[in-house]
Amino acid sequence: MNSAAPSKLQQLRELSVVVADTGDYDAIKRLKPVDCTTNPTLVKKALDLPVYADLIEEQLAWARAQGGGASLVDEVVDRLTVGVGAKLAGLIPGRVSTEVDADQAYDTAATVAKARKFVQMYADHGIGRDRILIKVASTWEGVEAARELQAEGIDCNLTLIFNPTQAIACAEAGAFLISPFVGRILDWYVANGQTPASIDEDPGVVFVRGVYAEFKRRGSPTVVMGASFRSTAQIEALAGCDRLTISPDLLEKLEQETGDLPRKLSPGAAEAVTAAPVTAESFAAAIEADPMAKEKLASGIDAFAKDLQALRATIRGKLSA
Repeated sequence: MNSAAPSKLQQLRELSVVVADTGDYDAIKRLKPVDCTTNPTLVKKALDLPVYADLIEEQLAWARAQGGGASLVDEVVDRLTVGVGAKLAGLIPGRVSTEVDADQAYDTAATVAKARKFVQMYADHGIGRDRILIKVASTWEGVEAARELQAEGIDCNLTLIFNPTQAIACAEAGAFLISPFVGRILDWYVANGQTPASIDEDPGVVFVRGVYAEFKRRGSPTVVMGASFRSTAQIEALAGCDRLTISPDLLEKLEQETGDLPRKLSPGAAEAVTAAPVTAESFAAAIEADPMAKEKLASGIDAFAKDLQALRATIRGKLSA
């Protein structure tokens, strides 16, 4: 590799904010993203990393000192989630996305309460709300929670975005950021016998390009962050998107590759838009009419909830050991 030629990752950083879709401390240290994320899957993986060993021991010791009962499992999970997030915040200049319990995805009040709790826990670690994003599943209840949280100055990352109406509802609620899932959209179409002929026809890529264009047309400040990538080709096809959250293996690939990486997305001029705002009814109707979005939203929440249950089970096992 010609050391003088900039890697595709270097070029991408000039066009989009690069975010690491991982809680792997060493990967983040090495790849130097602006932002990163935590969720139960990543926290569960973190339990096996030596860098977090002291944090885990400390929280388990705390729980045992309280009597170590099953009622403390959720509290330990919350403390580990924020503890991992706080450690990662020390490595990056930007924000750590921290996921609210997926099993509260259809409960606005519970989502708001957990978000406020996380913000306070981060504050106790000396980390201000300007360094975190509260990650919420984009159900209608999640959108309503984000509306409330954003009004309080708590910035949200609305995740599991598969449908245009869903995306617009998040922007109308004032969400700081949305995460449309490129790869999972493609997965659904491929599984249903519709493999795109080219990257420009990739339904995940087409969807994010469309959402990006609509947000810029509306002059919406909500950040569009492409997520869930299956290939570097998908990432390159969205170069110029506000942010892109990328797994370490794909970041490594982009770091190894040279060659020109052209900008694919550019904000056009904002226009006056007179569309009726999204309501609970129009939101539900849009999801119901979109089999891919309906299935992927439900299965995404289910997968996140199972990961949370698995993390709780791991902690339960460690407490009773």
